[in-house]
Amino acid sequence: MSDAKELDMVEEERVQYIVVKIGDEQYGIDISFIDNIVRMQRITRVPKAASHYVGIINIRGEVVPVMSARLKMGLGDDEITKQSRIIILKLELQGTVGVLVDEVKEVLTLGETDIDRNVKKSDTYINGIGKKGDELISIFEISALVDEIDIS
Repeated sequence: MSDAKELDMVEEERVQYIVVKIGDEQYGIDISFIDNIVRMQRITRVPKAASHYVGIINIRGEVVPVMSARLKMGLGDDEITKQSRIIILKLELQGTVGVLVDEVKEVLTLGETDIDRNVKKSDTYINGIGKKGDELISIFEISALVDEIDIS
């Protein structure tokens, strides 16, 4: 193998993703956006909030809006179980927001060669499909999933 090809292989950027389950599907969230993962807790409803925002929680004295990934993507109502978790994201524009998921599976490291970016433009919440063996993991486009936060 030539030195140039070896250098390309060494320099491939690898990104860690938290793999979560929503329904029967697996999704990856870039770990750089994640501040915390918390167990299910009491969520206080907020009147007139967008339908996919299920309410707010208190994390270490900070009020954090919580959205349902299922509702946002039109996958039906949440099914809260012992495995349900709230992923706390720290985002530049939106601030801190919680995303309710069915289960947290694992941390997975993928390089660009492990991700197929040819996804339909109509699927705005996904920016690629990661491959881990025979499993496929849809990679979330966080800025599209967590758009404007309007809980007022």
